[in-house]
Amino acid sequence: MPRPFRCRRIEQLPVYRSFSPDDAEAAESVRMTVDEYEALRLLDSEGLTQEACAARMRIARTTVTAIYESARRKVADALVNGKRLLITGGHFEYEPVRIEQEIIEKGKDTMRIAVTYENGEIFQHFGHTEQFKLYDVEEGKVVSEQIVDTDGSGHGALAGFLQAAKADALICGGIGMGAQMALADAGIRLYAGVQGSADAAVKALSEGTLEYDPEANCDHHEHHGEGHDCGHHEGDACRCHSGE
Repeated sequence: MPRPFRCRRIEQLPVYRSFSPDDAEAAESVRMTVDEYEALRLLDSEGLTQEACAARMRIARTTVTAIYESARRKVADALVNGKRLLITGGHFEYEPVRIEQEIIEKGKDTMRIAVTYENGEIFQHFGHTEQFKLYDVEEGKVVSEQIVDTDGSGHGALAGFLQAAKADALICGGIGMGAQMALADAGIRLYAGVQGSADAAVKALSEGTLEYDPEANCDHHEHHGEGHDCGHHEGDACRCHSGE
């Protein structure tokens, strides 16, 4: 029986999740896992030793060596062969995001729905939202509501923010593919392409009548290599064990 994986600690979510060659349409994709990305970031961007990287990721140095070598092979494959590079999935857990505001305690049987929020409406650009409204739903009814500030968190950190707030689902307007990957990796269900009243959308979702578009695109373009095709992406769920 194979040894179970230990979840690798990720301190910083990938902000940019998709890279493609400009001078050709990539026919194939290479998937780099988030833990492989983290090893590459710590070793090549921060310049850590493998021992220091292992301590930060809370894994053995030999594990760091293996996932780092795998990450570099995937980068080489994408660069040399003109493939699209995607960063998603893997065996990891996020470094908990610190939320300065006090969040209402979530009940055991509660579904917490987050909505990108501005003046009662669903804010249409996930990566620029300054507030979320959190709704706790039990037996199809909203039992509590709370508005929380994102404290300037960029789109790469918002998935971690929602995970720390114990959100189970997100209702939003447009959202980029990279953010979708981050939400899937965090285990947060996505309902994109929704407009209008935040309260009405949550009521519709709790009643099973919400109309949403899983292919809603961000209609603003940021030059960060992140694709804007917003098809729903299923990430790999992490299961934390005591082994490597």
